[in-house]
Amino acid sequence: MTRVLPRPGLSLLILGVWLILAPAPTLGQVLIGVMLAVALPLATRGFWPGEIRLRRPLVALRLLGVVLGDIVTANLLVARQVLGAPERLRPAFMDVPLGIADPFVSTLLGSIVSLTPGTVSVDIDRGRQVLQVHALHIEDPAATIALIKARYETPLKEIFGC
Repeated sequence: MTRVLPRPGLSLLILGVWLILAPAPTLGQVLIGVMLAVALPLATRGFWPGEIRLRRPLVALRLLGVVLGDIVTANLLVARQVLGAPERLRPAFMDVPLGIADPFVSTLLGSIVSLTPGTVSVDIDRGRQVLQVHALHIEDPAATIALIKARYETPLKEIFGC
């Protein structure tokens, strides 16, 4: 089974997302979704770390809700900032100290930061243990770093037990 579906959960997620995004749940759409659900995990299996265990799946669901809410809120904020006076923007780079040693979980943190409009992860410096982030507008870098750590890093540490 693992030769055909190396990541069954990921396959199920891909199929589910495909069917949600499909204009109509036709047989053709289901077949395309199944092909993608089998092909994508097979094609990317070399990139995945060993077995990933969620220690606290309910915390993962809560984090998903937080991230989705932050994406909506950040979209509105970024739209207001971009449509406003450009000279009021304060773009900057920040180094967010990582309290996560696991490469997969720190990459997941970087991905979450990049999903939130107005911020993008630039680099994960494993030597210095920092996530370098660029933000479109930062009033207080220390407060932004604390927010990233509290809203995203702390739940990830709890979810994956690291």
